[in-house]
Amino acid sequence: MDKIQDEIIDEFSAFDDWLDKYDYLISLSEELPAIAPEHRTELYQIDGCQSRVWVDSRLEEGRIRYTADSDAIITKGIIALLIRVLDNRTPKEVLDTELYFIDAIGLSSNLSPTRANGLAAMVKQMRLQALAFETRIENENK
Repeated sequence: MDKIQDEIIDEFSAFDDWLDKYDYLISLSEELPAIAPEHRTELYQIDGCQSRVWVDSRLEEGRIRYTADSDAIITKGIIALLIRVLDNRTPKEVLDTELYFIDAIGLSSNLSPTRANGLAAMVKQMRLQALAFETRIENENK
């Protein structure tokens, strides 16, 4: 996962200006696969985000597969980065990963307070889902 985070840091280092970085986030939002329409409901919505964000996860062969969507393009770009780092990992990997790219690219310091809260809520939700899967796996192995 560190390799993916390092790639993200390299990609963002190509931009000197935060307006260019926001444009890049917007372009990332366009690459995020659409979440299933039935998952754009309150059950999948993340509390704490200024915009609406939906995250779904499923466990496939011991690895978490995330899908997500947002009604705000910058937020959608942010969740695309999180999915890029955390998708297709084991629950333990998701729980143990330090998401250092967020500070390294200056994301946390260049978001409004409400967007920063939303970012924290997205990370928290993805980790809670990983914890639920890890607990399920442990219980199945008993």
